This record gives sequence, structure tokens and C-alpha cells, in this order.
Amino acid sequence: MYDIAIIGGGPAGTSAAIFTSKAGKKTILFDHDKGMTKRAWIENHYGAADIEGPELIRIGHQQAEQHGTELVKAEVTNVTRQNNAFVIEADGKQYEAKYIILSTGLSTALAEKMGVNTKPGSEPRIQKVIDVDPQGKTNIEGVWAAGTAAGVSVHTIITAGDGAKVAINLLSEIKGERHVDHDILKK
Repeated sequence: MYDIAIIGGGPAGTSAAIFTSKAGKKTILFDHDKGMTKRAWIENHYGAADIEGPELIRIGHQQAEQHGTELVKAEVTNVTRQNNAFVIEADGKQYEAKYIILSTGLSTALAEKMGVNTKPGSEPRIQKVIDVDPQGKTNIEGVWAAGTAAGVSVHTIITAGDGAKVAINLLSEIKGERHVDHDILKK
């Protein structure tokens, strides 16, 4: 069983995975390799020189895996609740996790299938988003959402930051105290 399953391997989901894995949580990240960042040219991402979206995704996945994330290149088709776990179905296989972070980009279909509440989107061309509280929680206990799917701007820098924020908030809830992840330069 995984502690946290993150559905969506773009900037929001991968950023969340980096934080949850680095905190010692057994994390699985699902990426169906169809996200909009795969088509992006990015000139406005802090800390990164001009970069192609696929390269940004590749580097992010590499960082997440370096901290222990298990990356699964598959599309999640269903998530159900069984006892104290979520059962995730992807490419004919099943995985179990205690918590879910949805970072499904433009799509709310899986969230709606799970019974997660949605609301109208406010960004251009974004019809619906997952309804979350300021921490990133949805109406279903144990299900969180981050990134464009949760109503933030589609810019990679913003979705990555939102993924980190939601991960920190989830980790804080699990620990029962504020989670802080600060690395210190070693001289």
C-alpha cells in the first residue's frame, strides 16, 4: 500500500510527489503522458532557462524518482474507496493508497466519477475545476487536488507551486503539525 497516490504527472503532480517522497511517504505518481505541458515552450519559469515542456516534465520526474517516487506511465481509469484505502485502477492493474492528490490538468472526469465536487472554472478555456478548500482538500476525505484541475492558472510555475503547497498541507495533516522542508547548503 502506498501512503500517497498522485494522479497526474505534470508540474503540479510531480512537484507534490517530490515533497511527499522527500518526506518519507511511499508515493506513486501516475502520468498518462498526454498533458498540455508536453506541448509547451516555457520562457517564464523561475530558475529554469528557456525549456521545452517535455524536458521540464522529464527533469521533474527524475527529481521525484530520486527521492523515492514510483512513476507509473499509465492512465488511471477508476478510483474507488475500499475500507481504509483508495483502490486505483490503471492499465488493468490495481494499486492501493491512503491518500489521493488529483492533478489531472484540464480534465475533471475522473474526479467527477469518484464523486468529487466540481465548479465552473475561471481561467480561459477551462470549463470546470475541482472544488477545493484553501488547503487543497476536496469534499471526499483523503482526496486532495492541485494545479489547473483545482482552479489555479495553467502556467507551469503556478501549478508546480500549487502542487508543493497541497503536498505540504497534506503532510502537515498526516503529521499533526506543520511540515517544513528546507534544505541547507552544505559548504
